[in-house]
Amino acid sequence: MPPGHRPGLRHLVEILLEDLDAAHAHDPAARTRLEVALAYPGVHALWAHRLSHRLWHAGLRLPARLLSQLTRLLTGIEIHPGAVIGRRLFIDHGMGVVIGQTAVIGDDCLLFHGSTLGGRSMTRGKRHPTLGDRVMVGAGAKVLGPITLGDDAQVGANAVVVKDVPAGAVAVGVPAQVRFPHTPPGQRERHEDPALLIEYMI
Repeated sequence: MPPGHRPGLRHLVEILLEDLDAAHAHDPAARTRLEVALAYPGVHALWAHRLSHRLWHAGLRLPARLLSQLTRLLTGIEIHPGAVIGRRLFIDHGMGVVIGQTAVIGDDCLLFHGSTLGGRSMTRGKRHPTLGDRVMVGAGAKVLGPITLGDDAQVGANAVVVKDVPAGAVAVGVPAQVRFPHTPPGQRERHEDPALLIEYMI
């Protein structure tokens, strides 16, 4: 059983409901939980991953991969079943999101459409990023390699990140430059348009 997972259907249902509540709470366009459950591809992809991840760790690797590829076909979101995803991840819009096999995502993170947690080499072993808690990755951003984004880090839209980002920092640009905003992480607007993070480059 993978770290952080307890056996049993009850625990799985608890996690799935948290995912639903996170999407409903963080998207101002969401009207009801039923609408989110039926119409949000980010939630569907995450739910399918929760199942495929368990299959992967149960040794059912081919079924896990087939489920992940079917999910990609239906949602436009590709999550390898080996990726470790924490609780209450919200994938906004979702189309084009890619999460690699050895990626690790903490709790309460936010990924916008077109973002990639990818690798820079074809070698085996750890080759994808590790995200701490409450990390935000903007639309179209590429976070590449076995790097670490600390808690409360933010990545601006279309940034290309290939080096570690410290906790509370903001990474913007190509290649990404790290800046430390004057506003502490707890006082920032987590769901501000990531494109506005370019202000830290000025």
